[in-house]
Amino acid sequence: MAPAVDWRPPEDPLGAFCRDNHIALKGSGRGPLAGLTFGVKDLFHVAGARTGFGQPDWLRTHEPATATADAVQSLLDGGADMLGKTHTDELAYSLSGENVHYGTPINPRDPRRIPGGSSSGSAAAVAGRLVDLALGSDCGGSIRLPASYCGIFGIRPTHDRVSLRGAIPFGPSFDVAGWFARDPEVLARVGRVLLGPGEPAFEPRRLVVGSDAFALLEPRAADALRPAVDLCAAHLAERTEIEICPEGLPAWFETFRVLQAAEVWANHGEWVTRTRPRLGPGIKERFAWASGVAPDQVEAARERRTAIVRHLERAIGPGDVLCLPTSPRIAPFRGTATDKIEVEYRHQAMCLLCIAGLGGLPQISLPLAELDGMPLGLSLVGRRGTDEVLLTLASAICS
Repeated sequence: MAPAVDWRPPEDPLGAFCRDNHIALKGSGRGPLAGLTFGVKDLFHVAGARTGFGQPDWLRTHEPATATADAVQSLLDGGADMLGKTHTDELAYSLSGENVHYGTPINPRDPRRIPGGSSSGSAAAVAGRLVDLALGSDCGGSIRLPASYCGIFGIRPTHDRVSLRGAIPFGPSFDVAGWFARDPEVLARVGRVLLGPGEPAFEPRRLVVGSDAFALLEPRAADALRPAVDLCAAHLAERTEIEICPEGLPAWFETFRVLQAAEVWANHGEWVTRTRPRLGPGIKERFAWASGVAPDQVEAARERRTAIVRHLERAIGPGDVLCLPTSPRIAPFRGTATDKIEVEYRHQAMCLLCIAGLGGLPQISLPLAELDGMPLGLSLVGRRGTDEVLLTLASAICS
């Protein structure tokens, strides 16, 4: 039997849900997610509805989807009800949550501040208790950063652990389907539904603190995270510090930036060139830069990435959990100057966020710290396939 469809947009004081292409679906009502509600980032297809991708010209030039994305269907089959599609940054190519076309979802922790992106609507809907959980995607940090800004749990799973069939591709070698929740128990329940086969379960033994990652923070932010690091360390037998990137994390981000841009342009450059959409600040400049990335730059970046993956496999050993700041700062204020938020702040955040992306590693942001009354996330990163271990550890730390 086909699921019941509701075309009436939900009550939404936060501006988290899409209006122009709204669709809601009843889940099976049976399974580990029965009784829960969820939102879906508007780059996952839902049969019968158009996928907007945060861009009105994209919405205008694409027909309704004929099939529902695997991840969405899994949540429905797991018993949860889908309340609607949630806003994303324009073409998912930002980390702020500010969309020049559709506005900025409200950060429930402080309406003066941005929610983070590009899974902005999903994060706001969870933080504002409009839904119990929400599906998002993470290429450069689009689950982890809004989780930190909004004070909720967010997981970027191991690359390829969760099906992306039925989602708009962005940077496929980095893209993952992830999710948000307000408590670790719900986060883990979703994992039991979405995660495919992984590594055998094991007891994590050592917390490995990335000293160079914490060195990127201003002293007040590092100080605010210190008790949270101690709390995590108390749940493992050992603790140590390492320098993650001997050549400097900005060099790793440059590798990520080149590869991501090349993949984004390969997927969407033809549409941008043909359609000439009106692109907002930051997004326009990134697409222009992506169009000029040369093949030799891409090849060199691929070689560097291979070396980075090998380095991370050595640095994070069996039984290790890497500890990082999720974000260099609390959520910035809405309306912050474009060059500040789309260049300076983005670069600083990506120096942290690119680590798991380059390695294809799972990362969970935990809402364990605050600064100036705003949340500041702390992250746990594992080896490939250890998502369930991280989820179990997160529950032990935060329950």
